[in-house]
Amino acid sequence: MLFRQMECFLAVARLGNLSRAAEEMFLTQPTLTARLKGLEEEVGDQLFVRTSRGMRLTDSGKAFVPFAEKAVESFEDGKRSLEELRGASGGRLVLGASPGVGTYALPGLLERFVGAYPQVSVSVRTGHSEEILEMTLNEDVHLGLTRSMRHPDIESLPLYEDEMVLVVDPGHRFTEKGSADLSEVVGERLILFDNDSSYYDQTQELFRNAGIRELRTMEVDNIEAAKRMVEHRLGISFLPQSAIVRSVSSGNLAQVAVEGVPDMTRSMVALKRRDVPASGPVAAFLDVADKVAESEDRAHLSPALAAEFESLQLIDLFT
Repeated sequence: MLFRQMECFLAVARLGNLSRAAEEMFLTQPTLTARLKGLEEEVGDQLFVRTSRGMRLTDSGKAFVPFAEKAVESFEDGKRSLEELRGASGGRLVLGASPGVGTYALPGLLERFVGAYPQVSVSVRTGHSEEILEMTLNEDVHLGLTRSMRHPDIESLPLYEDEMVLVVDPGHRFTEKGSADLSEVVGERLILFDNDSSYYDQTQELFRNAGIRELRTMEVDNIEAAKRMVEHRLGISFLPQSAIVRSVSSGNLAQVAVEGVPDMTRSMVALKRRDVPASGPVAAFLDVADKVAESEDRAHLSPALAAEFESLQLIDLFT
């Protein structure tokens, strides 16, 4: 109500006439007069003197004008800012992403999001899945992009499915036949990456479930290093499919099937606090991600199909 009173005050101060101000404000004159009296009671001073020529500002009224103008301007700025947030035509989006998502899936997705909403400022923080969950719980990020995780205060919104696949160098003996069984894999040096990650645990679990305890391994701390080691024929590796599509398409790596083992597929999701509504840039980002996911479930494409989709620019989300 105070904002409306100041709007009326400024209209009368500018026009110097009650009836014209009331007409401009789409109010009756008694309503306008009541709002002016209410404002005078609020500030504890008389702001106008009625004269034969209309309404004249008192010295107190003149002194109050710039403050009323700032208040009204600030209020309007606030309204515009909220409108921009609701429409995602402005504001800020803070994302947390695990290394695999941040490196391989997120750049393509952000390319589409920024193209659609260029006025939104974007900030990305990275960390392991447990760290991303903590960031989301603490509201340090609006969304956490990582593997599916459970927490009573968090909802997981599906993004895409990613699978751990075996990759070798193109000249490897597995490449010609395109497959290998687990007993053959055990005879090779296995490149493992990031022993704090769930990817590492998933690979180790595969061999434990098969009763295999002894492995020849080389450990590195990130996916890109593992890819380079395989390219240089230092071993073979189980890597997320989203991370190797371009390398397979370009001929730097070869993907081979492993016979007799279950698929190692993981759901990648956007974590969001349940008590925080998805609006503005957050809702817009989720909408873009959903539309891209609907276009094709990229995680289950073969390398040959991936190359075809790359020409249609659908693969950009995941490479």
